[in-house]
Amino acid sequence: MRPLAYLDHNATSPLRPAAWDAMAEAMRAGGNPSSVHASGRRARAIVDKARREVASLAGAEPSEIVFTSGGTEANNLALSGAGRRRVLISAVEHDSVRRPVPQAEVLPVDGEGVLDLAALERALAASAEPVLLSVMLANNETGVLQPIAEVVRLARRAGALVHCDAVQAAGKVPVDLRDLGVDYLSLSAHKIGGPTGGGALLVRKGAPLSPALRGGGQESNRRAGTENVAGIAGFGAAAVLAAPGLGLGALRDKLELSLVQIAPAARVFGAGAPRLCNTSCVSMPGIAAETQIMALDLAGVCVSAGAACSSGKVQRSPVLEAMGVPAAEAACAIRISLGWNTESADIERLITAWQDLYIRVQQSDIFHTGSRARAA
Repeated sequence: MRPLAYLDHNATSPLRPAAWDAMAEAMRAGGNPSSVHASGRRARAIVDKARREVASLAGAEPSEIVFTSGGTEANNLALSGAGRRRVLISAVEHDSVRRPVPQAEVLPVDGEGVLDLAALERALAASAEPVLLSVMLANNETGVLQPIAEVVRLARRAGALVHCDAVQAAGKVPVDLRDLGVDYLSLSAHKIGGPTGGGALLVRKGAPLSPALRGGGQESNRRAGTENVAGIAGFGAAAVLAAPGLGLGALRDKLELSLVQIAPAARVFGAGAPRLCNTSCVSMPGIAAETQIMALDLAGVCVSAGAACSSGKVQRSPVLEAMGVPAAEAACAIRISLGWNTESADIERLITAWQDLYIRVQQSDIFHTGSRARAA
């Protein structure tokens, strides 16, 4: 039996062996990519190779890649660097989009978590001030995909710039800067089996971008600081292997069908909308997410409750709240996310552990109900 059934890839995906190897090679090579001597040229060659690999993953040109410390920095850089005071975001964006612009206008979503396009159109027409619109490609909690093509069409008609957080989408669905038509696109290395602490902002040629970090002229004067050569090398190696889909759709469907059969009142959030093939956000009625996570952890299964970016705290999901999910139901929701090393045995282990918990709770409820009835 495998030591753990790791089903929390949307939080971080385990480092791929090829990324390990690329990072080790880069660390052995040493050198500063800005140095002109042989050691520096070796480091520069490693960075340039990874730049081409990441560009290939996302349908961009190498010159459009700005390496960052992760998806959060990439999102912050786009939001601050586009030079637009008026910002529109969807109600289901990640905190790394919501918090940098607290004054942003928040656009509603429907019950499946899909952006209300009519509300977007009204907001774009509300003033003549230039707008930056930020809409994620895939939600980190539910996996719901947004209609980016239609979003871009409406934005272009209004003269708006468009930023797309594609951190969760890369490696699961095709991501192409040209096809999407956006101006800025954020990626993160550790969501595709690369190292933590690495990411990229893709900046379409001609799109404005003011640097947030100033110093040397690295990243074509768009992000100062000596490049994280090893991290970038691991990012590139993971990008090469991040084939969209990964054949996970069948495993996810089997998982969801089994859980609903065990608990007929269970609900899969966003199930009525196009979703990532790897993500399930599901509630076990009446059983708090914290209880589920602890019980599954004891059974050797790793899952989470929504985003894993709150210092380990389990708190109410703003995504489910925006979707109109009642607070009591949202408090029973967990996120199960599959990835490059997920096997059928992992799914079976989760199903068994979830069923065991559900049966224990049901039997406990029956026992207490019977005890109360006898006492009466």
